[in-house]
Amino acid sequence: MSITDQAATAAPIQDRISALLAKTPTGLLIDGQWREASDGGTFEVENPATGEVLATMASATREDAAAAMDAAANAQESWARTPARVRSEILRRAFDLVQERAEDLALLMTLEMGKPVAEAMGEVKYGGEFLRWFSEEAVRDYGRYVQAPEGTLRMLVTRKPVGPCLLITPWNFPLAMATRKVAPAVAAGCTMVLKPARLTPLTSQYFAQIMIDAGIPAGVLNVVSSKSAGDVSEPIMADPRLRKVSFTGSTPVGKQLMKAATDNVLRTSMELGGNGPLIVFEDADIDKAVTGAMAAKMRNMGEACTAANRLLVHEDVAEEFIAKLAEKMSALTVGNGVEDGVTVGPMVEAKARDSVEEFVADAVERGAKVVVGGSRVEGPGYFFQPTLLRDVPADARAVREEIFGPVAPVVTFADEDEAVALANATEYGLASYVFTENISRGLRIGDRIEFGLMGLNVGVISNAAAPFGGVKQSGLGREGGAEGIAEYTTTQYIGVENPWADVPNPGTGTPA
Repeated sequence: MSITDQAATAAPIQDRISALLAKTPTGLLIDGQWREASDGGTFEVENPATGEVLATMASATREDAAAAMDAAANAQESWARTPARVRSEILRRAFDLVQERAEDLALLMTLEMGKPVAEAMGEVKYGGEFLRWFSEEAVRDYGRYVQAPEGTLRMLVTRKPVGPCLLITPWNFPLAMATRKVAPAVAAGCTMVLKPARLTPLTSQYFAQIMIDAGIPAGVLNVVSSKSAGDVSEPIMADPRLRKVSFTGSTPVGKQLMKAATDNVLRTSMELGGNGPLIVFEDADIDKAVTGAMAAKMRNMGEACTAANRLLVHEDVAEEFIAKLAEKMSALTVGNGVEDGVTVGPMVEAKARDSVEEFVADAVERGAKVVVGGSRVEGPGYFFQPTLLRDVPADARAVREEIFGPVAPVVTFADEDEAVALANATEYGLASYVFTENISRGLRIGDRIEFGLMGLNVGVISNAAAPFGGVKQSGLGREGGAEGIAEYTTTQYIGVENPWADVPNPGTGTPA
C-alpha cells in the first residue's frame, strides 16, 4: 500500500475517533446533570498505544462526591418504590442501546485501555449481558409468606434494596465492570455513585449517558470520575446514609476499603486480586489445553484478575505443551488495537509495562528460560511482547504474585497431589482452570482447590448468569447470577398476627 493509500485509510478512522470523543461526556453526572468539577479541576486520559491525550475530564472533589451522595440519598426512597417492572424495562432499553452503540463502545475501550477492537467488541457483548440478565432478575426477587411452626404467627419475609451504594470499578474492563455493578443495583432498587478508574473513565461516562437515554431517573446513577480516588471514596464512605460499597481492584486497596467500611458497618462486595493456576494433567487433550491457555492467559493482554497466572503442567506432557503454546504465542501480532490484524495491544500505562518487565527479569535471574518474547517493544506506547517462560522456580515473583500482563510462566508437577499443592500455594483464590479427560479427576480437583471459580477444559468461564467471586484474599461476595442481585438487597421479616386467632377451631371449639 502506498503512503497516499495509507493516509486515505487512516483518515476515516481518525474522523470517527474525533466524532466519538466529541460526544462522550467528560463532566460529572450529579442528580441527572453533567457538570464541571466544583473547583474547575481536570485530569487527562491517555491513549496507551500512542501516549497521546484523548480527553480532558472533570476531576471530582470531595464537595462533588458529597453532592453525588446527596443526590443518591434523596432519590433512594422514590426509586425503591418504583415497580420492579419499570426498573426491568430501563435495563432492557439500556441493553438494546448498548447493542446499537456497540461499535462506539468498543472503539472507546480500545482508545483508552488498549485492547484490540475485536476483543473490545467481545467485552461489549459480555458487558451488555449483565443488563439483560438483571432486567430479567429484577422481577424475580422473591420473598415468602409462611406460617410459624407453632401456628402463632404468619411470617412475611421480603427482600428490600439495601440503599445507596458506592461502586468503584477498575480500568481493565471499563464497560463490563460498570454493567456488572450498576445492573443489579438498578434491578434491586438501589441508587448509586459510580467511581470509574482514572485511567479509563470514558467508557463508563458513555455508558452512563446510555442509562440516561434508557430512562433512569435523576439521582439514581451518579458518576464522579476523579484523579484522586480518596477525594471521592473517603467522604462517601464516611456518610452514614451509604449502605454498601462494591469494589473491583487490587487486594491492598480492597483491604483499605474494608477497614473504612467498618465505621458505618457497610455491606461490602470485594472482587480483588488473583493468581490463577491452569493445570494440565498428563491425560489432557493438549490442543484443547493450549487453546484454553491462550484464552485464559492472553485475553485482555493478560490484564485480567481471572488470567491464568501460572501454567502448571504435568512433566510427561510439558515438552509438547510448551512447543505448541510457543507456536501460538509467536503468531500473535502486537500493535495499536485500532489497526487490522492486531491481537495484542499495549499495557495500560508505563508503570504496568515496567512491572511486567521486572517479573520477567526476576524469573530469568532465578533460572527460568525465555521461550518466546521477553522484552518491551521500543517506540511510542506501552507495549510488551507476549512472553512464555519455562523452568520457572517456585520462588519466582511470576509464580508468587499477580503478573497482570502477557507473561506465561510454566511450572511442572509429577502427580495430582503436587498439582493441588502448587495451585493452593497462594493467598489468592479467584479463578482456576483444569484440563483433564477424566471427569472424575476434574470434579475431584474442584473439591480440593481453593478457588471461587474453576474452568474444566475451558479457558473462559465468565458469564452474566453465573456467580463471580473468589475466596481467601481474592475477596468476598458474588457478582452475576441469581446471587448478584442478593448482594444489593437486605432481608426484612415481619411477624403478622395469626389471622385465625379469634376464630373457633371446628374440631375443638377453641381459637386456632
